[in-house]
Parts: sequence; structure tokens; C-alpha cells
Amino acid sequence: MAAKIRNCFAVGLLASSIAFVGSAFALAAKDTLVVGFTNEATTLDPNKVAGTADRFFLYQMFELLVQPDRDGKPMPWLAESWNVVEENGKTRIDVTLRPGVRFHNGDPLTSEDFEYSFQRESDPKVSRVASRHRKVERFEVIDDRRFSIHFSEPDGNYVASFLHLAAVPKKYILKVGEEGFNKAPIGTGPWKFVSRKQGDELRLALNEDYWNKDHRPTVKNLVIKVIPEELTRVAAFKSGEVDWIDNVPLPLVQEFKSMKGVTTLSVNGGNNLYFDFPQHNTKSPFHDVRVRQAVAMGFDMDAIIKSVLYGQGRRYTGVGTSSPAYDPSIKPYAYDPVKAKELLAAAGYPNGFDTPCYNMTTQREPSIKEVGEAVYAYLQTIGVRCQIRNVEYGAWVDLIRRNSNKLDGITTNMSAQGIPADPGNTWASSTLHSYQPNEGFGAYSHTSDAKADEMVEKLQVTMEPEKRDVLIKEIARYKYQNLLGGIPTYEPVMTMAWRDNVDFKPWPFPGYWRAFQEIGFKN
Repeated sequence: MAAKIRNCFAVGLLASSIAFVGSAFALAAKDTLVVGFTNEATTLDPNKVAGTADRFFLYQMFELLVQPDRDGKPMPWLAESWNVVEENGKTRIDVTLRPGVRFHNGDPLTSEDFEYSFQRESDPKVSRVASRHRKVERFEVIDDRRFSIHFSEPDGNYVASFLHLAAVPKKYILKVGEEGFNKAPIGTGPWKFVSRKQGDELRLALNEDYWNKDHRPTVKNLVIKVIPEELTRVAAFKSGEVDWIDNVPLPLVQEFKSMKGVTTLSVNGGNNLYFDFPQHNTKSPFHDVRVRQAVAMGFDMDAIIKSVLYGQGRRYTGVGTSSPAYDPSIKPYAYDPVKAKELLAAAGYPNGFDTPCYNMTTQREPSIKEVGEAVYAYLQTIGVRCQIRNVEYGAWVDLIRRNSNKLDGITTNMSAQGIPADPGNTWASSTLHSYQPNEGFGAYSHTSDAKADEMVEKLQVTMEPEKRDVLIKEIARYKYQNLLGGIPTYEPVMTMAWRDNVDFKPWPFPGYWRAFQEIGFKN
């Protein structure tokens, strides 16, 4: 089945792809670099992030206190230094800001800006990740360059996620308002906002006064084109309209790798794919673990990776394979349609049942639409009769928000675990902990399980990396055995491509390989 899907997709795509005319490229103007992204951002406000795709755009302009280097090790960024202090039975993080950093409008970056960022992001009415700051007792401004974050309890998630906070300009936001800030954002990053046509392009200009002299772009202008259609994105690259693209269509990866004058890089994009359902709803078939197990056994993910994804994917069971807490002894559910039907019958569905099956059509990850189609086709054969409903990215984000209560069936889903892969924040703020809006827990969670909640909260107060790894493994095993937080499927491999006249040094985080911290044209 999956092979047939692959062949139809590949033939249609290859037949429509536009070949090079000779080996010539149309070169962009030397002062402007044009890139093509698959996805559009839902917000340009870093305190209101809805999904990973937002970060592709945000972290051209905004910056964090701490950021991982190319090996995933934390390095001081806007924080000149930071220290975790244990004193009188309490934990705090002391931060000293780098001197001389200014926002794009010339205002100096101060501790009050980070205090304001904390206030916005810890407010569940503003932020979807407010639970990240749940253990913060108070934020203390000491002076313009020094502040302390005081915790009521230790918070290992805070440290594992590089202190979270992005620099936002307090004075500017108070002056222009929330809407004005989203329309014309300013940060401290290497790129300054120029203009935006939503769904079309974002124009940025080099921040000439950027503080980081060692890691900075060398081209004056950057244009990010939003090109969700695969053939259009490929055609734009081949014609020279764009200089760099993400998500090279999987059937064309080998072709791109063999192109003269083109550089490619294939990486794990930082997302983890899974299928989710309303386990929390006692009236839903998916409340019964036997139904969830039947679904897990009802499709052949290995065949789909081979045939639909052209091998560009890696199986996982809930914790990213790059994480020190990854446990290879936890094995994915094997494809077993006979056992799946038996489980459905035991759960009271001997003749199966009908259910909405939501499929994201925006290629947020390579061929995610085709993966959904393949999975839902498999499920039909075991009696889970999918009423397929296609949704683009924005509608999908609205669907999976827990406060919308719209999810009434199965859906494609994904979550990022950071660099390196520590799922603590994802499990708490998004996908596993039960929904508690007043606490900021479970903003995208359709799971309700008291033991899982207890384990996730224990992980949050665990600071020591070795103890975190042990607990993450315990949670992952419990989560997977009971299929809570969805059915993990695969980690996608994303291939980006750029012309050889482009000098691009990829950074893994916070832009998930798409932050143009260092890019320009070669001399």
C-alpha cells in the first residue's frame, strides 16, 4: 500500500519538476539574499509562540539569554554569565547581561526588558507556555545589567531549556501596543524588521550595530519567501528566484545532492512526529487504551518511512534519539492488523467505528501530508474508518489547542524537544501533562492521567542531568506502554539546499537550522 502511494507521489512530482536550463543559475543581487520557507509564522511576538515554525522567523530578529552551540552545549549569549545558586534551601539563577546590547530602535537592553518578557510569558492569558515559569517565585531586578530569577522549588526544565526568555523591548511595546509590536517587531538580533506580507514574504535588513562581531551575517538584506507548494519552491530555486530553500521534496533529495553548484545538508529538524487523539474525553473511543493500542498496531510505520519518506525518517518512541535519555530498549509497536482487530473487538468495537481523521496539508515537515494519507489508509483496513479532513497549518494549530476543545478524532501532531532533546518542557507545557489553564499546563495536551502528571511534575523539579535522564526514561516507558500523549512515529529528516555562492553556517537552535545567524555571499 505504502509503495503505491510512494510511486504515485514520486511520478507526479518528478513529472512536474522543472529541470535546469544547462547548469546556469540566475544570481541574486549581491546585497540581497532570498530564501524559501515552507511555512508561515502565526506570530512575530516571541512571548506568544504557537509552534516551532514561528521560531524560524522570530529568531532572525530576537535572541535568548543562553543558546546552544553547534554541538548542543549551552553558551552565554545575551547573558554574559549565569549561575545556578542554592542558598537557604532555595534555588535562584543569577544573570549578568552582556554590556552594550541595543534593540533595533537604539534603546539599550536592560534587566527590565527581561522582567517584562518574564511577566508576559508567565501569564497564561498571553502565553501558551506559561507553565515553564510555574516554579518562579519572583523576578528580581538588581540593576540595569543584573537580575535574579528566584524559584519556589528547583526547576530542571528551566536550565535544560536555556533559561527560556527572549529579549523584548518593554518601552517600545508599551508605546505601540501588542498589535503594533506584532506588526513591526524589534529585537536585538542580527536582522531588523522591514516589512511583511503575511503568507507571502518577510523582508529584513542587516542590523549594522549588531553586538556579535564573531557570528553575524555579511549581506545587507534578507527576504524570506513563504512557498508551501513543493513544486513551486523547487522551481524558484532552480530558476534562481531564491538562493536557499528548506524541505527539499523527498523524491528529489538525491537529485539535489548531485546537482553541480549546490550544497545540501540533511538534518533532524528538531520535531518529533506522532498521532494524537482525545484520550481525556471519557466518551471517546480513544479513552480506552485498547483502542489506542489497536491504532498503534494498525499501520506499518517502517514501510511508510521506506516508501513514502524515501528512508528520510527515524523511528522513535517518545524521546528524541539524540537525547542522553533515549532508551533503545523501548521498541515501537509492531504492525499487527490481526491483533489490532482483536483489541478493537475487546474494547467493544467488533465492527470498528467511524472517526474524523485530521490531516495537515501544509508540508510543515517533508511529505507530512502523504504520511497522514498512508496512515489513515492503513487504519481503514482494521476498522477505524477515517473521515479524512484536510487542514492547513493555521487551522491545525487551532484544532490542537486544548482550550479550543475541537479535537474529536485522530490528528497528525508534532512537538519539539529542543537541542539537545530534553522533553521536560514539552511534556509539561504542551503534550503530556493534563490541561490546567490556570497553571499553564498542557496547552496542546489531550491526555489526562494522574500518574503521568505526577511524574512530569517530579521531572520539573529535578535539576541534576543524570537524575533527569533516569526519570525521563521512566516517564517515556509509562507514556509509551499506555500510549499517552499520542503514538510516536518518527523523527523527520529535513534537507535544505543552497547555492555554492552562498556562505551559510547552519545553527541548530533556536531557529531549528533556519536561523540565519551567519549567512552571506562568497567573494
